Amino acid sequence: MSTALDVLAGFLVLAGSTFALTAAIGVVRFPDTLSRMHSATKPQVLGLLLVLAGAAIRLRGHADVGMVILTGLFTIITAPVIANRVGQLAYREQSFRDDLLARDEMADEPRD
Repeated sequence: MSTALDVLAGFLVLAGSTFALTAAIGVVRFPDTLSRMHSATKPQVLGLLLVLAGAAIRLRGHADVGMVILTGLFTIITAPVIANRVGQLAYREQSFRDDLLARDEMADEPRD
């Protein structure tokens, strides 16, 4: 049983690392702030959660599992808020490409 859990933990850590790598590549390769922000939040958070899940499986029964869970919760709570604020700032400063937007939902919002 221990070997199967170790294999599962290794798979989760490897999958999470792959998501984090693709997020880093996206941050470097994407053309504007909004695209980079998407890459920096969604796959990065999923990758971190997978790595933390693998660590929690590997550390089962250890006192550090609570810290791993708190780290995951903190990431889930803060990442969307930060992404929203960065997106609003990029929109207000016009640091995005209009041709990449499918629909401009903030066109009626005041740009103070």
